[in-house]
Order: sequence, then structure tokens, then C-alpha cells
Amino acid sequence: MPSELPFSSTVVVRYSDTDAQGHLYFANYLVYADEVTTEYMEDIGLDADPVTGPCFVFTVNLTCDYSGECGYRDSVRVSTGYVALGKSSATVRFELSKHDTGELLAAGSFTQVYVDKETRKSCPIPDAYRSAILARQPELAAS
Repeated sequence: MPSELPFSSTVVVRYSDTDAQGHLYFANYLVYADEVTTEYMEDIGLDADPVTGPCFVFTVNLTCDYSGECGYRDSVRVSTGYVALGKSSATVRFELSKHDTGELLAAGSFTQVYVDKETRKSCPIPDAYRSAILARQPELAAS
């Protein structure tokens, strides 16, 4: 059973997202997770645009466990949220499930590192970003 994450969106599997076996190509689970995480970031007021945002946000590590499959035109619920905030990094958890049955398809996490645009070195999470995340997920204040 999927856990409660603070944000979700539905994606309909396109034919071009499937592989030769007719199910969602494994890497596209990660694409969906990334796209919905970006929606969440924008929903809480973070400027995720690399041109206008105060810093870059690099994904430096990811994990994904696959437990089900879906195919063309299946409706997939993608849930996401932060599970840890560090000084210059944050951990995002994601889950994908079939929209109609709730069957868990995949779950994992990725680590975001906040990066100075000029030096391309890690930098502290911008205060406005941290505040926006904590406003939506106050339980992270202790992390």
C-alpha cells in the first residue's frame, strides 16, 4: 500500500513511453517521478527554472524498486515529497501506483543537491526554498 506523500499528480502512459514488451520503460518511471517532483516544487513556490531560479538543483543519487507494471494508456498516480533536508541537499521520496487500483508499481528516492550557478559547487539550500518546503512539510524541521 502506498504511503502518504504530500503531493501527487496523474500521468497517462503514452505509447512512446513503453518498451518492446508493451509496458512502461523502466527509465520512464524516473522521468515521471522527476516531472511530478518539479510540479510539487512549483506548487510550493520554488522557482525550479534553471534560468530564473536562485541556484541549480542537481540530482546526484537515486534508487528505485519496481514492483508492478503498467502499459499504454494506463493512468499512473505519481506521489512525491521531501523526506529529509540537509544543509545543501534534500532527499525526495516518490511512489508510482495504478490510479484505478492503487497497486504500487515503483518506489524510490533521489537526492537533490543545491548548486551555485557560477561556481557549480554545492551551496546552502536557499532560505526561501527551505521555508517553502517546511511550510508544506513542517515535520522536516527536525531533520
